[in-house]
Amino acid sequence: MAKTLLMAVDLGTSFIKAGIYTEDGECIAEVSEAVKDYRPSPGVFIQKGEELYGSVVACMQSATKELGDRAGDVAAISFTGQMAGFMGVDKDWNDITTWSCSLDSRYMPWANQQMTQLKDIFLATAGTNFPQMAPKFAWFRDEFPDESKKIAKYLMISGYVIGKLGDLDIEDAVIDRSYISWTGLADVANDSWSDVICNTIGLDQKLLPRIVNSNTLCGKLSAKAAALTGLKTGIALVSGAGDKIAGCLGSATVELGDVVFEASSYGQISCCVPEYRPDFAEGRFDVLPSAIPGEFYVAHFAAGSGISLDWFAQTFGQGNEESTGEVLKALEQKALNIPIGSNGLMAVGLFGGSSMPLDGVLRGMWMGHDWSHGVEHFYHSLLESYSYDFALCLGSFDRLYPEYAKGPVRVIGGGAKSPLWVQMTADATDRPYFTINRNDCAMWGASILAGNAIGLFGDLKETAKSYIQKRKEYAPDAARTEQYKKHIDLYRDYLKELHPFYKRIQEVNGI
Repeated sequence: MAKTLLMAVDLGTSFIKAGIYTEDGECIAEVSEAVKDYRPSPGVFIQKGEELYGSVVACMQSATKELGDRAGDVAAISFTGQMAGFMGVDKDWNDITTWSCSLDSRYMPWANQQMTQLKDIFLATAGTNFPQMAPKFAWFRDEFPDESKKIAKYLMISGYVIGKLGDLDIEDAVIDRSYISWTGLADVANDSWSDVICNTIGLDQKLLPRIVNSNTLCGKLSAKAAALTGLKTGIALVSGAGDKIAGCLGSATVELGDVVFEASSYGQISCCVPEYRPDFAEGRFDVLPSAIPGEFYVAHFAAGSGISLDWFAQTFGQGNEESTGEVLKALEQKALNIPIGSNGLMAVGLFGGSSMPLDGVLRGMWMGHDWSHGVEHFYHSLLESYSYDFALCLGSFDRLYPEYAKGPVRVIGGGAKSPLWVQMTADATDRPYFTINRNDCAMWGASILAGNAIGLFGDLKETAKSYIQKRKEYAPDAARTEQYKKHIDLYRDYLKELHPFYKRIQEVNGI
């Protein structure tokens, strides 16, 4: 039996998860712990740092209990999880701002102001259409001036948890390179903070953490944290990577030109590239630094796509004793034979707006429905809308990275279980798709980074590839691809032409 064990901690929005992995890639324990949040009014979504950290500790403690006598074999802990947000702490790691993730939209007026001033710089330098920490900093500074003076560091949630578990000095706070794009504060090509952006918004860089690689040993588990979790003191704390990047590593999307479709809560398509070429023409992708130093992923996400599918099932298809998964499976069966275009029913599934390109007033919509349409048509059209969105993104990829055009796409996440959606997306994007043998790619990717940091694993790419096998393959159908082109063009036009109508709806309703 392999002795050394690795712990991966996934810092999600709703749940903290902890997985224990052997050096053979087997997950021998997985536990989760709910995270409390507060939604006191529309647009406000906050989580208190101490409560969030308490959930992390409780989750790690549960995983330790699952291990029993093998808890002493855990040699390293690495982190993954949500990649966009903002948290300010004082010199003693006390939470000043609360953790404000992307669902907390109070900062949007400051985001709109900064986008007017810095839009091209955000895209060219920071690599994003959707900056988070930059406008949240300005919002908190302006709205809470006295509290903002107490802040010693602005962090991502992983940096906060590492600091607390390791009892680090505040000046040893870190952020790994995979997170820096969506802060809006970085020069991503150089793994550094941007003087231009920070100076323009008035942010002193001494308030920002040190940027490190994803396999960096950041500290060791303190005696206090060890006592709380049941683990031994001194276990290596490894920086890890955001869930999207850890998922790319865990799914072995590591060679230049490799593409992965993560069909999850925030569905995303990512392509591994050697350099960043900004999409100034359409703004359909961001760039995220890879866990492999010097490489990147150009990436597009449909905000809340998986969340919206769950909402649809819960709102329109769920009985008292049916789970969301059971409802989605039933909807899939009903929708299998619905033709392209859903019998004239068209959806816009971006219920929380568009991030790439940025359009904060855009919301969801169905149009063209009549008495012939059932719940399965609405579901089918919702899936189609996300496939159209990803097709537009891949069109930008192909335009700016022609050397990697039309390559195969691996599928991970819950949506990989939907043959309807995967085949639909293969047809709409005109690429072959395939599923793989793992459904835990982000936590496994974080474990690879932990093992690499302590010398258990060698080359990151070769390690990742050695644990992945293809499963089911989906080939695009040329006739269906041709049919989809007109629908994709219509979807593109809707996103532009309907913007003023969404704006008027919000103005009339005082939103």
